[in-house]
Amino acid sequence: MNSKPPDADAVPPAVTQNIEIIGDYYKRAERSAGSLQRSLERLGDVIGRPVFFIAVLVFVALWVLLNELGSHIGIGVFDAPPFGALQTIVSVVALLITTIVLIGQNRMAKLEQRRGQMELQVNILTEQKTTTLIRLLEELRRDLPMVRDRHDPDAATLQQRTDPTSILSALEKDQNRHLADSSTTLRAIKSKDGDG
Repeated sequence: MNSKPPDADAVPPAVTQNIEIIGDYYKRAERSAGSLQRSLERLGDVIGRPVFFIAVLVFVALWVLLNELGSHIGIGVFDAPPFGALQTIVSVVALLITTIVLIGQNRMAKLEQRRGQMELQVNILTEQKTTTLIRLLEELRRDLPMVRDRHDPDAATLQQRTDPTSILSALEKDQNRHLADSSTTLRAIKSKDGDG
């Protein structure tokens, strides 16, 4: 018998399958984006690099330097201080960069929202399966004659199916309580400031 020992670094097939499914999900999302969207996101990737920051600094420094020393080197001043043209260019570029970044962030937020919904569905399904397993194990424990029957309050609690609606309601109540506490604290601070 010359059986090969399992490779310690080998990835289990289920993990590989999950990685492929997630990869396919992101590929489909990428294909669903239009060509303009993809172009803007590529531009956003370039803008987010340190090289772009350095290029902007070099551009501004050269602009100022050429305008300050232009008359001395014979090219003339094309944008005298306070550099109105430079301010206009920088403002327009900042507006465009902000828009490009927001477009990319909006698409990423939608992808994350879908992924969060999928994770929630998987978590709810996992909880339901776990509850069923605990219930079946408890039935098996009660039915086996060689196992002493005893009451397990934790197992009894875990057999109860979790109601996502009640969890969401509890989370909303807690969030509202925190908001109310924050409002009360802010009002108390404002009234102290008004008294002082």
